[in-house]
Amino acid sequence: MSGLSVRPGIMEITPYVGGDADVAGVERVIKLASNEGALGPSPKAVAAYSDAAASLHRYPDGSSDDLRQALGRHHGLDAKRIVCGAGSDELIGLLCRAYAGPGDEVLHSEHGFLMYPIAAKTVGATPVAAPETDLTTDVDALLGQVTAKTRVVFVANPNNPTGTYLPTAELARLRAGLPANVLLVIDAAYAEYVTNGDYTPGIELVDGGDNVVMTRTFSKMYALGGVRLGWAYCPPSVADVLSRARNPFNVSAPAQAAGCAALADEAFAERSRRHNDTWLAWFTKQSRDLGLEVPPSVGNFALVRFPDQPGRDAEAADVFLRSRGIITRRMAGYGLADSLRITIGLEDEMRAVVDALKEFLD
Repeated sequence: MSGLSVRPGIMEITPYVGGDADVAGVERVIKLASNEGALGPSPKAVAAYSDAAASLHRYPDGSSDDLRQALGRHHGLDAKRIVCGAGSDELIGLLCRAYAGPGDEVLHSEHGFLMYPIAAKTVGATPVAAPETDLTTDVDALLGQVTAKTRVVFVANPNNPTGTYLPTAELARLRAGLPANVLLVIDAAYAEYVTNGDYTPGIELVDGGDNVVMTRTFSKMYALGGVRLGWAYCPPSVADVLSRARNPFNVSAPAQAAGCAALADEAFAERSRRHNDTWLAWFTKQSRDLGLEVPPSVGNFALVRFPDQPGRDAEAADVFLRSRGIITRRMAGYGLADSLRITIGLEDEMRAVVDALKEFLD
């Protein structure tokens, strides 16, 4: 037996498991499990990444200055208040590490992103889940769970895996109801897909005080999940804390180059957004016409809910889809055992999913 002691909370973590990529015995796999961008990355981002290969012996710019400046120009932000990370996951972990610890509580919504409780447990804090209403973050429920121990509140907006979102006014009400010593983290990973007039990713809330952070990612709309690239827009004091807590070279040079190029290729991003608008609406209607429940989604995925009937439930549907080479994501780990989360892919992929669902439900 080892004499080593492990910090409280670590052994309570169920490790995060990403979506599968292969099905044994199937030649063509349609992977719709990880909300990856359907069209892949911008060719300009791929070229920039490839060009960076000639300098792999050099350390990257530890401050990601070119990328921060590009993000600042693109979004109209102060680049000094942007911190880049190896995916927004790293930044979520750093925020917990900096602002929470043993005896503290980290609050999130009932069906929020699994990395929130994992990050909390990693630092010895206690994750607390607040009930949702109609699969949507409930501001009153969150505020009702705030205690003297609450240090961080995570809100995914839009939410993964439900696809729902809080309007700007509701987010502002949440922020107004939180004590000044509680950090509100708005995880806007899917913000680029949302065109609804009552939605904003949270920039104005970050600018309005000292206890709000917005995190973003290049993994979804920009389809750069493989390079691990994310960023946070923060109050100056929080940006300073994150810059002290992060590793000195946490973002690789090829990732920085690809991110700058992806931001500059606005035409490709718009094409990706239009593709998602078209096929999310199509897939939602087709699934509902089959008698399945599909809550409205503003992300690049749909949550499909199946009846609680043996042979017709979500688990059976997943097994059937995999037999056809289609990988979706079971949602039991999110407390949604009746559901599969299905990423919006290419046209032929979405038609294949609907055809398979029709065959499964017949």
